Amino acid sequence: MSYSFEYIDIILLAMIAGFIFLRLRGILGKRTGFEGKATSQLKEVLKTVNQEKNKKININFDDKAQEEFLKGAKIAYETVITDFSDNDNKITSSRPLLNNEIFNQFNQALKDRSSRGHYAEITFIGVNSAVIKEHKKIGNILNVTVDFIAEVITCIKDKDKKIVSGNPEKIKKIYDTWVFSRDTTSSNPNWQLVNILT
Repeated sequence: MSYSFEYIDIILLAMIAGFIFLRLRGILGKRTGFEGKATSQLKEVLKTVNQEKNKKININFDDKAQEEFLKGAKIAYETVITDFSDNDNKITSSRPLLNNEIFNQFNQALKDRSSRGHYAEITFIGVNSAVIKEHKKIGNILNVTVDFIAEVITCIKDKDKKIVSGNPEKIKKIYDTWVFSRDTTSSNPNWQLVNILT
């Protein structure tokens, strides 16, 4: 007899639990995640937050922002120098880092070198220093001028592999001043090389 009472208790508890579940489902509904509209709104909010964050960093361009910028500038410098030393007669990997004017100048220099039957042998040793000379904001555009000191082993050879210039066994110190630019209102975080000062 006692067993039958236990079964009845279990059945009653199950019925009560089922009733509570159905009531909660009726009140709260059964949404399992964001609907399309909510997801779209969330993306817009996140996009706006990120844009405002980028604006704040680039307008202020404080010590932390400058430190992060210089890390990227050193990588960009090495990428461009190495790309220019390749002998495929065109800029490839560093294309996104260059504005159209600089890109065309570099490609023309590569074509001129190739037309003379010359090719480069360049080993990039490293950047000794990269210092921000100045930064200036004009409208939405932030321009940053950087003085680089780097070390390379470089020489130019002709088609007969005779050295035209440079020394393949000597480390050379080079000094460059490059100007990078970025639109502070753009969601694209990348900077571009826009000028090389002599």
